[in-house]
Amino acid sequence: MHDLVTVYTDGGSRGNPGPAAAAFVIASPPNKPLIAKAFFIGSATNNVAEYTGLVKGLEHAREMGALRVAVKSDSELMVRQLNGDYKVKSPGLLDLYTTCLELLSSFQSWTVEHVRRELNTKADALVNKALDLKKDVEEMLVKPVNQRPLRIGVLLSGGGRTLLNLLENIKSGSINAQVSLVISSRSDVLGVARAKAAGLSVKVVRKKDFEDINGFSRHLALLLDEAGVELVVQAGFLCLWHIPAKYTNRVMNIHPALLPSFGGQGMWGHHVHEAVLKAGCKVSGCTVHFCTNEYDRGPIISQRCCPVFDTDDADVLAARVFEQECIAYPEAIRLFAEGRLAVQDNIVKIKRV
Repeated sequence: MHDLVTVYTDGGSRGNPGPAAAAFVIASPPNKPLIAKAFFIGSATNNVAEYTGLVKGLEHAREMGALRVAVKSDSELMVRQLNGDYKVKSPGLLDLYTTCLELLSSFQSWTVEHVRRELNTKADALVNKALDLKKDVEEMLVKPVNQRPLRIGVLLSGGGRTLLNLLENIKSGSINAQVSLVISSRSDVLGVARAKAAGLSVKVVRKKDFEDINGFSRHLALLLDEAGVELVVQAGFLCLWHIPAKYTNRVMNIHPALLPSFGGQGMWGHHVHEAVLKAGCKVSGCTVHFCTNEYDRGPIISQRCCPVFDTDDADVLAARVFEQECIAYPEAIRLFAEGRLAVQDNIVKIKRV
């Protein structure tokens, strides 16, 4: 837990209103950066983006267990409004303004200070990065002290897009980990080629080469043990295997729907999205969970949502859900790497920093 944190915030719009993004950087004294996030928020004004960045930053500071917060923003108008020196006149800002004051009052003490843009370069750069990419961005700015990288084993059966996203987050420093082993249930998939191109150790283990699921499962576990794997990440792995007791709550999976709905045997890939559309759902998303020896029944770690539109087909919806998967899965793995996940009565609790 950090007693005092500094929250640098920024927001911007290309068009005012136009495509907009918000960002925050949280640091602990003496100005030691901890984490930075940016959020692509669609069409909005500059002022809405500025306030959104502050709301997101304050929410994260509270989740970290901070007791006191010092806010620094290069938006002079927002700073004056929050300090009571200038009235909020825009109806579109009132809700965000009220939310900010409620969040600030939840800390033991708070300050909001205006800083020059050149002293807020990191948050500003993140806003522009999110605008360029048209998606959320997260960066871990420091790795846990004296903590070695988490050894990850990846299980896949397809193209390896989830593996590439994981490697990107490891390279950027968002996750303190290394991929020690990749196991594919098929030899002819793109994921195998991508893993080899990345210089990773790759094994092909086909379920049909074993007499039964027990032999298949024992061989998987043996390879994972030999590689010293601490966390198994299923990345589109289509084979059920019996997870040994030693890997309880050490095997993760991501499901392309909001469990417990649309899960179970046979519910993978487009089958899931077609079922969501047939049910007339207005929202879908993804679920990261620990695996058990039943399909999609393990403790839920995190979920992210996205809208479902009347014009969607399974391909369009799948692409929108995958955008959320690329955010949710790395975040869950990062929390595991930091030792912040605990399972109590089949419910995952996230420990505060």
